[in-house]
Amino acid sequence: MCNDRCIAALLDDKDCAILALLQEQGDLPNLELARRVNLSPAATSRRVTRLRAEGVIEAVRAVVTPDAVGLPLQAFVLVTLADHSAEADARFARAVADLPGVLRADAITGDQDALVHVAAATPQDLHRLVLALKRAGAARALTMLRLQAIKPPSPVPVA
Repeated sequence: MCNDRCIAALLDDKDCAILALLQEQGDLPNLELARRVNLSPAATSRRVTRLRAEGVIEAVRAVVTPDAVGLPLQAFVLVTLADHSAEADARFARAVADLPGVLRADAITGDQDALVHVAAATPQDLHRLVLALKRAGAARALTMLRLQAIKPPSPVPVA
């Protein structure tokens, strides 16, 4: 059953069920997805296509463990930008988007301007990433090492 947010987004129970299943197992074959939500494969495929076209489904990706690919160090970097103009914000966003090792970056409220999640192979690589953030426009970069996941990323509650 859909929650109020699903209803507000004009999603029905079948859409919510599809979203919940794809968040758990993004590579679920359409035939199995259709079976689990009790729809025909064609109807299920049309719904998934519509959910993608409407931007409800942003992407389906494999979740890769950074440690398993040689990136054992993860950190969160709180960035304070030197310049707060729209041009400086855009320049910083472009630079961060092109930096290997940046897993995610978000503009935030508060004393800092951005929270950047990074992964690196060595402390030296982490240092280079932080320096690259400074070259991209950060006046200050407060780095916090991630020790362990307390709660890994979880599905968006839709049902």
